[in-house]
Amino acid sequence: MCAVGKPGVPNNFSAKYLGWEGNFSVGPGHQTRPKFPIQFLAGTLASPDRRPMGKGRPLPATTASPSGCRFGSDAPIPEAPVFRPTEEEFADPLAYVARIRPVAERYGICRIVPPPSWSPPKALDVAALSFPTKRQPIHRLLARPAPADPDTFLLDYARFLKAYRGPPGRGRKKGLPKSPATLPDGRPLDLCRLFHAVKRFGGYNGACKGRRWDDVVRLVDDRARRHVPECAKHVLAQLYHEHFYAYEKFTNKPVSSQDGKQEESGKVDLDDQPSVSGLKDEGRSQSVSGGEMDAAEVSGIRSQKRRDAINKKAIGMASHSNSNGSTGKNAASAGPWKWKRRKVDDAEANKVDDQVCEQCDSGLHGDAMLLCDRCDKGWHLYCLSPPLEIVPPGNWYCSDCMNSDSDCFGFVERRKTCLLDAFQRFDEKVKRRWFGQRRPSRVQVEKQFWEIVEGRAGELEVMYGSDMDTSVYGSGFPRLGDPVPPSVDLEMWQKYCSSPWNLNNFPNLPSSVLRTVQDKIAGVMVPWLYIGMLFSSFCWHVEDHCFYSINYLHWGEPKCWYGVPGAEANAFELVMRNTLPDLFDAQPDLLFHLVTMLNPSVLQVNGVPVYSVMQEPGNFVITFPRSYHGGFNLGLNCAEAVNFAPADWLPHGGIGAELYRMYRKAPVLSHEELLYVVAKNGVSSESLSYLKGEIERLFLKEKKCREELWTNGTVKSSLMPARSNPNYIGSEEDPMCVICRQYLYLSAVSCNCRPSSYVCLEHWKHLCECSPEKHRLLYRHTLAELGDLGCEVKALSGENVKQYPFLLNDIPAPFKKVKDRYISYAQLAEDWLSESDRILHMPFLDTAYSTALEASGQFLWGDHDMDSVRNMALKLTEAKKWVLSVRNCISRIDELLLCKHKFSEKVKYVEIEKLVAVRCKSFCEPGLPQLQAYVEKGKMMISEINIALSSCSTVEHLETLYSRASEFPIELTETSTLCCEISFAKSWLKKTCDLLEQNRAGTIDIDLLNTLKLEMVQLRVVVPEIELLSNLWKEAESLRRRCQSYLQDSPVLKELGSFLLALDGTKFTIPELNLLKQHYSAACCWASLVNGILRKLFERNDYHNIVEELTGIVRDGKSLRVKVDELPIVEKELRRSLCRKQACEALATQMSMDFIEEILTQASILTIEEELPFVDLSQLLKNATAWEQKARLMLEQSAFLSEFEDHIRCAEDVQAILPSAPNMKAQIVVARSWMDKCQAYLRPRRDELGPVVLKVDDLKDLICRPASMKVILDTSALNSVLSKVEKWEHNSLSLLINLRTLLNLNVVGSTVDPLERNLEELQNKISGAIESGLSLGFELKVLNELKDCLLTVGWMLRALSFCSRIPLLEHVDRAIEEAVNLPAFLLNCPLATLLMIGLSWLRKALVLLPESEKSVKPKLENAENILAEHQKIAIPYSIMTAELEDAISKHKSWTEQCHAFFMLPDYQSWAGLLRLRDRGQSVALDCCEMDRVVLDIKKIDGWFNQCRCTLSADVNDNGSLLSILQKISGSLDNASMLYAEDCKKKEFCVICSCDVGDVVASRCVICLDWYHSSCVESLLASKQMISEYICPFCFSLESGNPLEKGIQERISKGNRPALSALTELFSSAKGFYKGIEELDLLEEITKKGCGLKSYLMQILHDADSYDGEDLSVMCKPLVVALKKKSTSVPSLFLRL
Repeated sequence: MCAVGKPGVPNNFSAKYLGWEGNFSVGPGHQTRPKFPIQFLAGTLASPDRRPMGKGRPLPATTASPSGCRFGSDAPIPEAPVFRPTEEEFADPLAYVARIRPVAERYGICRIVPPPSWSPPKALDVAALSFPTKRQPIHRLLARPAPADPDTFLLDYARFLKAYRGPPGRGRKKGLPKSPATLPDGRPLDLCRLFHAVKRFGGYNGACKGRRWDDVVRLVDDRARRHVPECAKHVLAQLYHEHFYAYEKFTNKPVSSQDGKQEESGKVDLDDQPSVSGLKDEGRSQSVSGGEMDAAEVSGIRSQKRRDAINKKAIGMASHSNSNGSTGKNAASAGPWKWKRRKVDDAEANKVDDQVCEQCDSGLHGDAMLLCDRCDKGWHLYCLSPPLEIVPPGNWYCSDCMNSDSDCFGFVERRKTCLLDAFQRFDEKVKRRWFGQRRPSRVQVEKQFWEIVEGRAGELEVMYGSDMDTSVYGSGFPRLGDPVPPSVDLEMWQKYCSSPWNLNNFPNLPSSVLRTVQDKIAGVMVPWLYIGMLFSSFCWHVEDHCFYSINYLHWGEPKCWYGVPGAEANAFELVMRNTLPDLFDAQPDLLFHLVTMLNPSVLQVNGVPVYSVMQEPGNFVITFPRSYHGGFNLGLNCAEAVNFAPADWLPHGGIGAELYRMYRKAPVLSHEELLYVVAKNGVSSESLSYLKGEIERLFLKEKKCREELWTNGTVKSSLMPARSNPNYIGSEEDPMCVICRQYLYLSAVSCNCRPSSYVCLEHWKHLCECSPEKHRLLYRHTLAELGDLGCEVKALSGENVKQYPFLLNDIPAPFKKVKDRYISYAQLAEDWLSESDRILHMPFLDTAYSTALEASGQFLWGDHDMDSVRNMALKLTEAKKWVLSVRNCISRIDELLLCKHKFSEKVKYVEIEKLVAVRCKSFCEPGLPQLQAYVEKGKMMISEINIALSSCSTVEHLETLYSRASEFPIELTETSTLCCEISFAKSWLKKTCDLLEQNRAGTIDIDLLNTLKLEMVQLRVVVPEIELLSNLWKEAESLRRRCQSYLQDSPVLKELGSFLLALDGTKFTIPELNLLKQHYSAACCWASLVNGILRKLFERNDYHNIVEELTGIVRDGKSLRVKVDELPIVEKELRRSLCRKQACEALATQMSMDFIEEILTQASILTIEEELPFVDLSQLLKNATAWEQKARLMLEQSAFLSEFEDHIRCAEDVQAILPSAPNMKAQIVVARSWMDKCQAYLRPRRDELGPVVLKVDDLKDLICRPASMKVILDTSALNSVLSKVEKWEHNSLSLLINLRTLLNLNVVGSTVDPLERNLEELQNKISGAIESGLSLGFELKVLNELKDCLLTVGWMLRALSFCSRIPLLEHVDRAIEEAVNLPAFLLNCPLATLLMIGLSWLRKALVLLPESEKSVKPKLENAENILAEHQKIAIPYSIMTAELEDAISKHKSWTEQCHAFFMLPDYQSWAGLLRLRDRGQSVALDCCEMDRVVLDIKKIDGWFNQCRCTLSADVNDNGSLLSILQKISGSLDNASMLYAEDCKKKEFCVICSCDVGDVVASRCVICLDWYHSSCVESLLASKQMISEYICPFCFSLESGNPLEKGIQERISKGNRPALSALTELFSSAKGFYKGIEELDLLEEITKKGCGLKSYLMQILHDADSYDGEDLSVMCKPLVVALKKKSTSVPSLFLRL
């Protein structure tokens, strides 16, 4: 057995075939497998016919999908409920959702079918819609590799290899590949992808147990075949086990406390330890040699320095830990590797200290900074997503280094937008690829989808127009601002615009908590539009903030949905993480990305309830909070979706906000702000219970966090800026917490060291490294305001709440240490109140007030028990402000009085008046009396100014008052008024004087005069020029009114001239007078022009120009503001010229007869009918009338085609539009068209003319059409063609009747020959009928039936042919498959049913026929049952039954031979058993006799293998077992001859026991034994004299020296089997069959060996018991024994 699949018993396995260094030894007692190159892996992946290496059994495998489950399992996906509301229930959507929620929420999803009256108009012009699409690789939604970076993986693996120390003597250390492994096409094998692919299926043990190595191959190789060869899986599994199994165990080991003792194999620097976090850790590999340190190691040192700082206080310095002999975890982490890290230089250490967190951009809190061991970027532990509580052991890599860009997966948006027409063509292309021309059922589409997702059906990329903002691309529902299509009724449009089920209105319904959201958030407040196609998917996800969602399918194919109840969300996530561990390790927030699908069957198997919904067009689908859902489209469709949130969503929204906080995701909106605004605006009574709990939770959380801040020393606080529109969400955006990225609505913490950074109250410790006293709490509402809000909500729900005891129960009062004593929050507030009251009654001291107000910041955010503090703080603030204002005013007045020559801003009188009126009663300010005196002076001066302005004084008096006010040190509002009056009066006087000067000169502008008259009314002074200006204005106004009367009445030209002559020389410049002059001048010019044109009019014939000129003159005359006498004359001449122009045009171009008649009538009225154009026009009308009368007569009574064409030719001479001419032409066209269509039926039919397009109904229609036409046509030829077609149809129907008669046969009979003859005859007739029918060239329904019948008859003949022969199994299978494609009405006939039953029986019989090449043989019982079953079918398969009977007979004969063999032990032999096996392999069925024969042979073969393994390694003989035993027996015989001294007689070599022969040999002069020269050289100790030879053994005895080292090695070692092993082999063969030659030879060898052993034991016994002095007596036998020991004799394991 190979090591694959047995990780507990690994073997010695060489890794050189992988191109890797080292030979790993992970278990004793196992033989090393053969070595082969890594290209073998490529070959096995490419060739399914290759077998695994060696004789090991291939690893069992399965074709399970990567998801671990197949679609279409025994447990179907149950359907979610479907609701059908009535008209009354449908009126209120949120009320209906609340009504069905108790039932539907248990499923997580449901479908709503609207009432029949619901039919919204189509508002979206999809034909012109250009929308963006995203590419969706469906085959990678699940079966995709983790986005692991190979460089990071190899870096971490290299560190593991460096850390690994195997036991001594077990081979060389592992290393990275020198030459990379390759795939079939030469691409390198991605080892990183291999490691993570195995991780998905539970690691090595899980992949073996689940037989998932084929899925591993598909994940590793994107181009792998669908059916992976067994050898490919086997090789990949061995590769992984040899090189990654230990690494997998190391990375998966749980993090536990260390006892400070490291195993011998783990003596490594922790800097080089790989990651054990299970995340995808990859990196580059660099070697470390000598004392140098590479970049990766330096990176690890930096990370470790940050990690060390966290535990610095606990573990101390390394030297201190070592000196104390610490053995705990801290001591272990302060081991030798720490000394190594101290070698980093100061520059490196400074670089570490300057590290900035990539999340919060802060370099503070270095003790919590975690550095990536590859890129050196840093993250705080609390800034990670999700955050970490402790530093992970080993190396750690950031997400950028762990994730590979090449394997990064997502839906990429296409650059170009797509039109619906192109989108539909792509959808049809996908449908044809996967289903051909057939229309698949929904079950087939669903099954095919999951096969593609699981990577078992090939690759597929589709497009999906998803998440399109309806405010940009349009909505499928009507909207008030959209244009109304012409085909839609306006009233219906407006009805659906305001419908509550219109998704544009859904988020803003009265009971929705989202109605206060002002932002147009796409998908939440504005619906999203979806254009889907076949297989386009929406992956598993929950909605943002765990909202409800509603989806409406406007049109198209259905959507298939899957939903998991919200209560099972945690179970769903657990199954997803367990099923796809590699993807979640790489991306912990994978479910936020909406790119992963998982078969719902997997969820069912793991106990997670999941339900399905098939959404039809016009249906709504609702998903509930926290409900994971996903699905796909079954074809082209259009849908629209939006989120909504009734009040029962509020608790789920809190859970969603916590998820955003944990994963450091920015939320869509602030949940805290939403709660507050909803509570302020009020909700329905049904929703108060949900809101009450959330407000209570919010209050308690805020109270706890604020008090924690106070306890830790944060006393500064500030109120956040007020909202401009506090009743709506989204009007202003709040800052975000730099740690968790949540909106800070209620409160935040800031510090002056980071002015632009804020954190939430939970992360205040991570803001900066300043002490908490320097932090500042920012809050929007006090706890008192939040508590009052909770009480208001409880009061609305009907509870009697005097206060909010639920907010105060079980909350201990906060304490903190102040000046060596603990004091409560309330006690500290009382102390502050006492001190503030004392300050308030003391003389003002700015520092005291400022200190008190600053100290009040720690109380202002509190509850109602801090109301007194807030009141006192308000008093202090007002008092401080009043005192500072008084002192500021006095200071500014004094400064102005001292520096009169310099510019200085005065104090406003209103300001000091307010300060004097408000004066603080707590104490007296010294400067207040002075300020009061200035107020009194100001009042007196204001009174004087008002009196002067109201009594119309002179300008000089006003100037005197202004001078006094300017010298006053306080700014009076009346001073500016006085200055304006003086300036206005002086300006008016100047302009009036100038106007009077113009009067003397004779020119006065009346507009200036009017302006001065209006300004005169506003004067508040007395001047003499007022009366002069009034008289002059009255004179000018009288003249202007006379001019206005002429402008309004349109005077006659002569009268206007007289008026203008009278006013010549006036002194006023009046605009109306100038306008009258212009009107008079224009009228005179027009009259002069008209008289000149009329004089020359009768000399001209260019009527077109005349009409244009006269038209312009008339237009100008009517626009005059003066009446002229020439205008009626010009109008009459214009009408005459227009009539002449029309007459000329009628003669030049064709006009209608009515128009010509109208022109002649008009000429008669204008008395110009005798002119030449009108005479010609009258003759033209006469000719046209005659042609029209004849044409109407032909249309009423019918005529031949030639008559119609002649009359049309006559119309070419008539220059008028004839009414009947189009009808005449149309009749000719219809007749010609009819004749052209007839040609298709009358011309001979040829095959090359293309496919059949003629229809019989069209022919009949052609024959009937001439009856309704005005042209007389002949139809006799068409009637002849129709008769031929009807005759063929009659004959064809007769053939069909004959066929149905045969198909209704219930019994075939004993022979099938008559039936075959009838079917063949009918087949020929049908074939001929089809041929003649095709020659007719018509599309005939009966023709298709004949083709189906011909197909069916051919199939039946093939099925009947199996009765007369034994077919191949593949032919029978093909016949059964062809039956599926036969027409259903023919396949269900009795004869076809009989044949199908027969084919089914025939297939079972063929499967049962014994064949030697079959791996599984049938049982006798099954064969007899099949034979008996043949009696029940009506098809005679005589040859097949005879074959079955013969097989059964042969089997029974063989079993009888077996019984006879086993019942007579005396006649049992090994050869007989082999003969039984050989015979049984060809004729025997599956039976116990065959099992016994195979088992006995297997047992003996195993004994043979055991003997060969025992003897072949020692004898160095790879031949048969018999040859090995014969060689051993021969060596024993030679040894026996040595002892019998036959070597001297027969001249055998003592060393090799071979005949000396002609080979060079020597003979010892002492012992007289022969030695080959080659054998003597190998002993290293032979002594060659000049003429005599002494062997090494005799030389040792003569010299007294011990044997040389070479001889000793030869004696102690050698290729000799142990006698005990031979004896054991012989004992284990007891009970074997007779006639086993090897067993007999082994028995002989054992006996010989035992005899030699006894002889040697006797020699040793004699030598041991000999007590004589002459030791030479025992030398000779001992030398003989040593000589025997040096020969190839089985080892007797004796100590000499």
